[in-house]
Amino acid sequence: MTNLVPQKILHIALESDSPDLYPDAPYLSWYVVFWWHRIPLGHVELTRQQLPLSAKHLKQKAVRIIAPAIAAHLQEHKLVLPEITNLITQPVFDADDVLRQWEAPFLAWRQQRLAPESTSISVVICTRDRPDYVQECLRSLRCLSEPPDEIVVVDNAPSSDKTQKIVAQTPGIKYVLEPRPGLDFARNAGMQHSASELIAYTDDDVKVHPDWILQLRRAFREPGVMAVTGLVFAAELDTRSQYVFEKHWSFNRGYKPLIYDQAYFQKYRLVGVPAWRVGAGANMAFRRSLFAITGMFDERLDVGAAGCSGDSEMWYRVLAAGLLCRYDPTAVVHHSHRREMAGLHHQLFYYMRGHVTELLIRFERYSHWGNLVRLALLPVYFTYLLIFGWSRGKYRYNTILTEILGCLSGFKFYFLSKLNKIE
Repeated sequence: MTNLVPQKILHIALESDSPDLYPDAPYLSWYVVFWWHRIPLGHVELTRQQLPLSAKHLKQKAVRIIAPAIAAHLQEHKLVLPEITNLITQPVFDADDVLRQWEAPFLAWRQQRLAPESTSISVVICTRDRPDYVQECLRSLRCLSEPPDEIVVVDNAPSSDKTQKIVAQTPGIKYVLEPRPGLDFARNAGMQHSASELIAYTDDDVKVHPDWILQLRRAFREPGVMAVTGLVFAAELDTRSQYVFEKHWSFNRGYKPLIYDQAYFQKYRLVGVPAWRVGAGANMAFRRSLFAITGMFDERLDVGAAGCSGDSEMWYRVLAAGLLCRYDPTAVVHHSHRREMAGLHHQLFYYMRGHVTELLIRFERYSHWGNLVRLALLPVYFTYLLIFGWSRGKYRYNTILTEILGCLSGFKFYFLSKLNKIE
């Protein structure tokens, strides 16, 4: 156990009774997520030293944590959260009474949110030589409260027919073989072989929440929204590599809905717009009409076993075109982080390689100098981490060298690709 930094994940529905929490070997800490009426609203991390914690005090803590997210959701629909701020700042209060006061406006918001929506939607799963993951992902899709119009599995340069056989066992799934290796080849193939107005992408190592499609459809109600991302939880945090990834590279973008627009784009344009903040490729969707405006995913990105930059480069294009991206935390999936440190290093190498390549492609496409400024700031960023990384936890140092090597590989990859000598 000395090589592990495990964290136990617990999802609690606040409309039900909360549990008492006790130290639970071998877990060193708890990651507790609070849901209310099937909506995730916040989480707290608790160390063994903070336990035991009674159900009463846990619910009080939950109410304090979820208040900002509830207020943000209601505000979008011009509903008001009853003002009891002074009460919930008290050391002791009746959490159930507070929830009763909040419940009527919250359920009114939820009812508006769940009004029928008929826009067609296709789910695209891109995979490569991971048939067991695909099987679990498809199993979770069978449990959706509102099914998609179609599911497309894109088998990317497979070394066997195992994934094809798995898909063949599931009626109604469209199988697409994409022989060219690269995630964005697969994403583009999935778009071309789908037929719906909305295209939702997820990864093979993901299990979707039953309301995922229901919430994605409703996130597109505003006509100007062309791209939507959702909340990504870790499926488990049982190993050191999973813990490190969640601590420093988490896909969780919070519990408040966010709109990324021209104001956001212009705010960061001179230093390179951090489009990756919009969300994660494991939980994203686009209007089909967007691709006629921006073009398809750039197939130079995400070439290799891992990567994350084809998605953020697309979000950059959405914003550069004056269109809107929405982050909607009600659309939830659970992602299985890599369990071994070797796998994490491999992943982060390609993340940083993709990041550098993406910034160079942005400049190539738009001549926005802020992207080169961000590249020039990378040595400053890594110097800061080397000096002050301890403040982010002792495990932050573990991957810095890998990240630096990934960045250098990104420069090499981009310029070789310009010479048609892609590695």
